[in-house]
Amino acid sequence: MDEAAALINPKHPLYTDPTRRRLNVTQDLRFHNAYTVALDGEYADWAYSEARAPSNREIWRSKVFQVPESHPVDLEIGTGNGTFFAHQALGTPERCLVGIEIKYKPLIQTIRRTRRMGLTNAAVARIHAFNLDEVFGDGEINNIFVFFPDPWVDPRKPRNRLFQPEVLERLWKIQKPGSRLFLKTDSKEYFDWSLEQVRDSRYRLVDSTYDLHGSGSADMEFRTAFEKIFTAQGILINACWLARD
Repeated sequence: MDEAAALINPKHPLYTDPTRRRLNVTQDLRFHNAYTVALDGEYADWAYSEARAPSNREIWRSKVFQVPESHPVDLEIGTGNGTFFAHQALGTPERCLVGIEIKYKPLIQTIRRTRRMGLTNAAVARIHAFNLDEVFGDGEINNIFVFFPDPWVDPRKPRNRLFQPEVLERLWKIQKPGSRLFLKTDSKEYFDWSLEQVRDSRYRLVDSTYDLHGSGSADMEFRTAFEKIFTAQGILINACWLARD
């Protein structure tokens, strides 16, 4: 059994790890739509299903992007409809960008947007954020962007929040030294909780703010579609910058 098959095999030992999450297998879906078909069809060269993405581990540069090992490759966790993803790929052509998303429609919308713009430095994958170390090797990723993750404010479900200690450790391992991790959220509750997890991790907190757009910071000046809605309603945006030393 190859590595990709093992990771979607219910009998694989990883399935017994409560810190892992498993997605339904696209090829096994009973009913398909234009988005599920496009994942392994029209956009197969730039979009990777949960079954195919692990085969790119440690070869994203050489195989997917065909760039030197020194070339920066960044990661966006949760692309949504892809507005920031396209902005980042277009604005930093000297870097490559991988986006992950578990929902088919926004995943395809994201890669379709970049392809229509003629960009060749972008790719996406359908992978759960808790399992990124199955798709990226140690030190394979440069900067990471996490914008408006689900805050899971229901007190019964804090284990679904991204900044779990074990997940932060996995993120730290896949990043190159000298890289940054950026977080934005409109939920102060989630933000405060995340900062607590960061303090106990190997990341170094560079800076944080409860009012990103009032702080005058230029590091994350681009506003996503959701962000524009939030700020129009007077909701403050919380943000922090982490360093992977």
